[in-house]
Amino acid sequence: MATQPETTVLDLFRDAAGPGGWSDDPDRLAPKLTDWRGQKTGTSPLLLLPRDTETLARIVRIANETGTPLVPQGGNTGLVGAGVPEEDGRAVLVSMDRMNRIRALDATGFTVVAEAGVILETLHKAAEDADCMFPLSLGAKGSATVGGLISTNAGGVQVLRYGNMRAQVIGLEAVLPDGSILDQLTPLRKDNTGYDIKQLLIGAEGTLGFVTAASLRLMPAPREMATAFVALDDPHAALSLLARLKAATGDNLDSFELIPRHGIDLVLQHIPGARDPLSDVYPWYVLVEATSAMAGETQRQALETGLAAAFEDGLVRDAALAENRAQGLDFWRLREELPEAERLDGPSVKHDVSVPVSDMPRFMEEATRIIEADWPGTQVMAFGHLGDGNVHFNVKTSEPGPRTELMARRYEVSDQIYDIVVRYGGSISAEHGIGTSKAKTFARLGNPAKIAAMRAVKAALDPNGIMNPGKIFV
Repeated sequence: MATQPETTVLDLFRDAAGPGGWSDDPDRLAPKLTDWRGQKTGTSPLLLLPRDTETLARIVRIANETGTPLVPQGGNTGLVGAGVPEEDGRAVLVSMDRMNRIRALDATGFTVVAEAGVILETLHKAAEDADCMFPLSLGAKGSATVGGLISTNAGGVQVLRYGNMRAQVIGLEAVLPDGSILDQLTPLRKDNTGYDIKQLLIGAEGTLGFVTAASLRLMPAPREMATAFVALDDPHAALSLLARLKAATGDNLDSFELIPRHGIDLVLQHIPGARDPLSDVYPWYVLVEATSAMAGETQRQALETGLAAAFEDGLVRDAALAENRAQGLDFWRLREELPEAERLDGPSVKHDVSVPVSDMPRFMEEATRIIEADWPGTQVMAFGHLGDGNVHFNVKTSEPGPRTELMARRYEVSDQIYDIVVRYGGSISAEHGIGTSKAKTFARLGNPAKIAAMRAVKAALDPNGIMNPGKIFV
């Protein structure tokens, strides 16, 4: 039977964390024990808040010697339950809140060294102040942390041009399960000295160690930015428009986000100050943004010309181009606030999946038709990053009775969707990870050879199983 750590063991952790480095106050623990969606709540006897890497290393050594599980947590914005301890109360929660320094920023070499607890929005501001840009953004930028973004290999709205978080990491510092410190923080662009251990930690969801700091790549700050909100008939038209605009902008397209009309309606209903950029109502929209680091380039003109040609060909129904950055941010609010609007509207069954880009419209149509037919009273909310094949395929209902039944049978709904995803050669997790919510599905649908290799790596690096138990594997 699982038991909580003994008092003497908890005292060892308190001593290692030092003054201000721990809390067992239930009121302080409570917000960190429930995930952002409110669908998973765990328990923990102690919250640890290390101030530096050496302190964390001492904590991990104690955990390894005593067999005490540790659960790392960043901004607690994860959507698969990876940052929340289980209900058995065995695990000690370790928050990276106090490890929040930007250690160095090299505007000449376009690199920044940031600790795991640095909030993404803070990193954006530091880069902006140095006339640079950190090329990853998402709706939770005000609370998501560098460590969490690395541990989940987060994506966001700029993957189309810059790649996901893995592509931004040049070097890494981490505490491994035995308490040793991995120092690969030097921002070398080339290093072929054997296995690249840091790559194992990216996307590992804290199961192989604690990310403590990272050397990240920066890009030149954009000198020109063009943003458009475009109305279309269906996702097929959106896919055709994507190819056209990539060519029209010289492949300077940063973002291409697909949104259904009922998604816009949810944001307008629940988010104060949100506004519809177009006067008429259309079935689908894309939010498009192109940027250039060179002043004088005409991204706006290229975007306008590409959209005008698409309008003439009947591909585009209507469009609004932002006149300034403030208006562009208003457009972006409709996309970035959509997950929050969904949450405020009530529970839904959420899926973060990917399929080959060219198959995305066909997948969305087929999966929507099957789910809405097999689950009467439901409505699919499909939106996301069309440019990289990642769709947030969520299922909701507005009626209390059907909603209760839907949530009670949510795993049946999800299994049905994941089976369709796999049939299309897709992935059950595009950017949010596995955590606990997808662990059984991963065991059922994942490639057996891959899962066996992952288990072997886990056993080799964490033989005592102290790092974030219950996550990824069942």
